[in-house]
Amino acid sequence: MTRGGSFDKLGYDISKYQRIVPTVQQLHQRAKSLKIPVFFSQAIREESGIDMLDKHHRILPSKRHERIKKIPLCIRDTWDSNIIEALKPGGGDLVVQKRRDSLFQDTEFELWLRSLRVDTIVFAGIDTSICVESSLRDAFNRGWDVILLSDATASLNDQFYETTIAEVKENFGLVMSTEQLFNSLKSSSAGQFVLDLH
Repeated sequence: MTRGGSFDKLGYDISKYQRIVPTVQQLHQRAKSLKIPVFFSQAIREESGIDMLDKHHRILPSKRHERIKKIPLCIRDTWDSNIIEALKPGGGDLVVQKRRDSLFQDTEFELWLRSLRVDTIVFAGIDTSICVESSLRDAFNRGWDVILLSDATASLNDQFYETTIAEVKENFGLVMSTEQLFNSLKSSSAGQFVLDLH
């Protein structure tokens, strides 16, 4: 999502990604001020290519295969795999390194959530229709309540973005803006938060 990154080099219009950065920054700061746990995801691939999709799939959409062949994406210990400077994790934040679209796939994310007794996950980030939606569906199917922040997510494809928004509203959880989320949070006596939607 940064100029000079792999998606920029591939010729994608990353301006939609960049537009949500200030909103995600505010989301991070407000969550931290309320002591709400924050998780970052970091896409990581090995330089050897051992974990690349084309090593595991015989059937892979041509557009995705082209990206893999053109430019190595998010190779470990390279600038391209770093979380962008504007959204650096802070003290106490947890970083989930993932190799697939979903945060749950072969990571410690579920263990951390259960350890913290999290019951609701709020999703922000990119790409709404791929990584965010994959993670959100996995969360829902594992028993968590889910909220998608419409102003803190973005897709390269507007149609895919709108479809994900509609799917989440219809089948999985809540879709709201960042401001609506914080206006709905009420602190409980146990030091946790409840969502007041009335």
